[in-house]
Amino acid sequence: MLDLQVIDDPATATVALEPIRSRLLSELVEPASAATLATRAGLPRQKVNYHLNALEAHGLVRLAQERKWGGLTERLLVATAASYVVSPSAMGPAAVDPSRDVDRLSASYLIALGARIIREVGDLVRRAREAGKRLATLAVDTEVRFRSPADRAAFSAELAVAIATLVSKYHDASAPGGRAHRLVVVAHPLPRPSEPKDPS
Repeated sequence: MLDLQVIDDPATATVALEPIRSRLLSELVEPASAATLATRAGLPRQKVNYHLNALEAHGLVRLAQERKWGGLTERLLVATAASYVVSPSAMGPAAVDPSRDVDRLSASYLIALGARIIREVGDLVRRAREAGKRLATLAVDTEVRFRSPADRAAFSAELAVAIATLVSKYHDASAPGGRAHRLVVVAHPLPRPSEPKDPS
Protein backbone atom coordinates (compact mmCIF):
# COMPACT_ATOMS: atom_id res chain seq x y z
CA MET A 1 0.00 0.00 0.00
CA LEU A 2 1.26 3.47 -0.89
CA ASP A 3 1.44 6.17 1.78
CA LEU A 4 -0.23 8.64 -0.56
CA GLN A 5 -1.78 8.46 -4.01
CA VAL A 6 -2.34 11.54 -6.16
CA ILE A 7 -5.50 11.31 -8.26
CA ASP A 8 -5.16 13.23 -11.51
CA ASP A 9 -7.88 11.58 -13.59
CA PRO A 10 -11.27 13.39 -13.45
CA ALA A 11 -13.32 10.17 -13.55
CA THR A 12 -11.25 8.62 -10.75
CA ALA A 13 -11.61 11.79 -8.68
CA THR A 14 -15.40 11.67 -9.14
CA VAL A 15 -15.47 8.04 -8.00
CA ALA A 16 -13.24 8.69 -4.96
CA LEU A 17 -15.17 11.78 -3.83
CA GLU A 18 -18.58 10.10 -3.76
CA PRO A 19 -19.39 9.97 0.00
CA ILE A 20 -20.07 6.24 0.36
CA ARG A 21 -17.02 5.31 -1.71
CA SER A 22 -14.86 7.73 0.24
CA ARG A 23 -15.99 6.07 3.47
CA LEU A 24 -15.28 2.60 2.05
CA LEU A 25 -11.78 3.73 1.07
CA SER A 26 -11.13 4.87 4.64
CA GLU A 27 -12.34 1.49 5.94
CA LEU A 28 -10.06 -0.41 3.56
CA VAL A 29 -6.72 0.47 5.16
CA GLU A 30 -6.90 -3.20 6.16
CA PRO A 31 -8.27 -5.90 3.83
CA ALA A 32 -12.00 -6.49 4.21
CA SER A 33 -14.81 -8.23 2.37
CA ALA A 34 -18.00 -6.67 1.03
CA ALA A 35 -19.94 -8.44 3.79
CA THR A 36 -17.72 -6.98 6.51
CA LEU A 37 -17.95 -3.49 5.00
CA ALA A 38 -21.73 -3.77 4.63
CA THR A 39 -22.02 -4.51 8.35
CA ARG A 40 -19.71 -1.63 9.30
CA ALA A 41 -21.42 0.87 7.02
CA GLY A 42 -24.98 -0.34 7.68
CA LEU A 43 -25.60 -0.82 3.97
CA PRO A 44 -26.91 -3.74 1.87
CA ARG A 45 -24.08 -5.97 0.64
CA GLN A 46 -25.22 -5.57 -2.98
CA LYS A 47 -24.86 -1.77 -2.72
CA VAL A 48 -21.39 -2.12 -1.16
CA ASN A 49 -20.37 -4.49 -3.98
CA TYR A 50 -21.53 -1.91 -6.53
CA HIS A 51 -19.34 0.79 -4.97
CA LEU A 52 -16.37 -1.56 -4.53
CA ASN A 53 -16.55 -2.49 -8.21
CA ALA A 54 -16.36 1.19 -9.15
CA LEU A 55 -13.38 1.76 -6.81
CA GLU A 56 -11.60 -1.30 -8.17
CA ALA A 57 -12.25 -0.31 -11.80
CA HIS A 58 -10.49 3.01 -11.13
CA GLY A 59 -7.50 1.50 -9.34
CA LEU A 60 -8.41 2.82 -5.89
CA VAL A 61 -8.75 -0.63 -4.32
CA ARG A 62 -7.18 -3.94 -5.24
CA LEU A 63 -7.64 -7.60 -4.44
CA ALA A 64 -5.69 -8.54 -1.30
CA GLN A 65 -6.83 -12.13 -0.81
CA GLU A 66 -9.43 -14.69 -1.83
CA ARG A 67 -10.93 -17.10 0.71
CA LYS A 68 -12.99 -20.20 -0.04
CA TRP A 69 -16.12 -20.76 2.05
CA GLY A 70 -17.78 -23.97 0.92
CA GLY A 71 -18.57 -23.41 -2.74
CA LEU A 72 -18.20 -19.63 -2.50
CA THR A 73 -15.15 -17.41 -2.94
CA GLU A 74 -14.90 -14.35 -0.70
CA ARG A 75 -12.81 -11.50 -2.02
CA LEU A 76 -10.94 -9.27 0.42
CA LEU A 77 -10.08 -5.85 -0.97
CA VAL A 78 -7.67 -3.22 0.31
CA ALA A 79 -7.15 0.43 -0.59
CA THR A 80 -4.20 1.12 -2.87
CA ALA A 81 -3.03 3.94 -0.58
CA ALA A 82 -3.34 5.04 3.04
CA SER A 83 -4.57 8.45 1.86
CA TYR A 84 -5.42 10.28 -1.34
CA VAL A 85 -5.21 13.81 -2.70
CA VAL A 86 -6.88 15.11 -5.85
CA SER A 87 -4.50 16.89 -8.19
CA PRO A 88 -5.62 20.17 -9.77
CA SER A 89 -4.94 18.50 -13.14
CA ALA A 90 -8.18 16.57 -12.61
CA MET A 91 -9.90 19.93 -13.34
CA GLY A 92 -8.37 20.11 -16.82
CA PRO A 93 -8.14 23.62 -18.32
CA ALA A 94 -10.07 25.07 -15.36
CA ALA A 95 -7.30 24.05 -12.93
CA VAL A 96 -5.60 26.82 -10.98
CA ASP A 97 -2.32 28.05 -12.47
CA PRO A 98 0.02 30.49 -10.67
CA SER A 99 1.05 32.07 -13.97
CA ARG A 100 -2.53 33.40 -14.33
CA ASP A 101 -2.48 35.30 -11.02
CA VAL A 102 -0.63 38.61 -11.13
CA ASP A 103 -0.77 39.52 -7.42
CA ARG A 104 2.10 37.51 -5.96
CA LEU A 105 1.25 38.69 -2.44
CA SER A 106 -2.30 37.35 -2.53
CA ALA A 107 -3.64 34.26 -0.81
CA SER A 108 -4.90 33.09 -4.22
CA TYR A 109 -1.36 33.03 -5.55
CA LEU A 110 -0.18 30.98 -2.55
CA ILE A 111 -3.00 28.47 -3.13
CA ALA A 112 -2.07 28.31 -6.82
CA LEU A 113 1.55 27.54 -5.87
CA GLY A 114 0.39 24.75 -3.57
CA ALA A 115 -1.77 23.33 -6.35
CA ARG A 116 1.18 23.40 -8.76
CA ILE A 117 3.30 21.50 -6.22
CA ILE A 118 0.65 18.78 -5.98
CA ARG A 119 0.36 18.57 -9.76
CA GLU A 120 4.09 18.53 -10.52
CA VAL A 121 5.29 16.34 -7.65
CA GLY A 122 2.34 13.96 -8.06
CA ASP A 123 3.36 13.41 -11.69
CA LEU A 124 7.06 13.02 -10.78
CA VAL A 125 6.23 10.48 -8.05
CA ARG A 126 4.10 8.45 -10.47
CA ARG A 127 6.87 8.41 -13.08
CA ALA A 128 9.54 7.53 -10.50
CA ARG A 129 7.38 4.66 -9.22
CA GLU A 130 6.87 3.35 -12.75
CA ALA A 131 10.64 3.45 -13.30
CA GLY A 132 11.30 1.75 -9.94
CA LYS A 133 13.20 4.78 -8.64
CA ARG A 134 12.95 7.12 -5.66
CA LEU A 135 12.27 10.82 -6.09
CA ALA A 136 14.67 13.12 -4.24
CA THR A 137 12.84 16.02 -2.62
CA LEU A 138 13.33 18.49 0.20
CA ALA A 139 10.66 19.91 2.48
CA VAL A 140 10.99 22.26 5.45
CA ASP A 141 7.99 22.85 7.68
CA THR A 142 8.20 25.02 10.78
CA GLU A 143 6.31 27.69 12.70
CA VAL A 144 7.42 31.18 13.67
CA ARG A 145 5.51 33.70 15.79
CA PHE A 146 6.25 37.33 14.97
CA ARG A 147 6.02 40.00 17.63
CA SER A 148 4.72 42.54 15.12
CA PRO A 149 4.00 43.16 11.44
CA ALA A 150 7.32 45.05 11.29
CA ASP A 151 9.19 41.93 12.45
CA ARG A 152 7.33 39.84 9.87
CA ALA A 153 8.38 42.26 7.12
CA ALA A 154 12.00 42.28 8.33
CA PHE A 155 12.03 38.46 8.43
CA SER A 156 10.65 38.31 4.87
CA ALA A 157 13.34 40.70 3.62
CA GLU A 158 16.15 38.74 5.32
CA LEU A 159 14.77 35.44 4.05
CA ALA A 160 14.64 36.77 0.48
CA VAL A 161 18.29 37.89 0.71
CA ALA A 162 19.37 34.54 2.19
CA ILE A 163 17.60 32.59 -0.55
CA ALA A 164 19.02 34.82 -3.29
CA THR A 165 22.52 34.29 -1.84
CA LEU A 166 22.14 30.51 -1.72
CA VAL A 167 20.66 30.35 -5.21
CA SER A 168 23.48 32.44 -6.68
CA LYS A 169 26.01 30.17 -4.92
CA TYR A 170 24.59 26.85 -6.12
CA HIS A 171 22.75 27.62 -9.36
CA ASP A 172 24.66 26.51 -12.47
CA ALA A 173 22.65 26.77 -15.67
CA SER A 174 25.39 25.15 -17.77
CA ALA A 175 26.48 22.21 -15.56
CA PRO A 176 26.55 18.98 -17.60
CA GLY A 177 24.14 16.49 -16.06
CA GLY A 178 22.66 19.13 -13.78
CA ARG A 179 18.95 19.16 -13.08
CA ALA A 180 16.77 22.18 -12.41
CA HIS A 181 14.72 22.16 -9.20
CA ARG A 182 11.80 24.34 -8.17
CA LEU A 183 12.09 26.12 -4.81
CA VAL A 184 8.91 27.50 -3.25
CA VAL A 185 8.85 29.23 0.12
CA VAL A 186 5.47 30.18 1.56
CA ALA A 187 4.20 31.63 4.81
CA HIS A 188 0.65 32.04 6.03
CA PRO A 189 -1.06 32.56 9.37
CA LEU A 190 -1.82 29.36 11.26
CA PRO A 191 -5.53 28.56 11.36
CA ARG A 192 -7.09 29.20 14.76
CA PRO A 193 -8.48 26.12 16.50
CA SER A 194 -12.22 25.93 15.90
CA GLU A 195 -14.24 26.92 18.91
CA PRO A 196 -16.77 24.43 20.32
CA LYS A 197 -20.31 25.26 19.23
CA ASP A 198 -22.74 26.48 21.85
CA PRO A 199 -25.17 23.59 22.45
CA SER A 200 -28.05 26.02 23.07
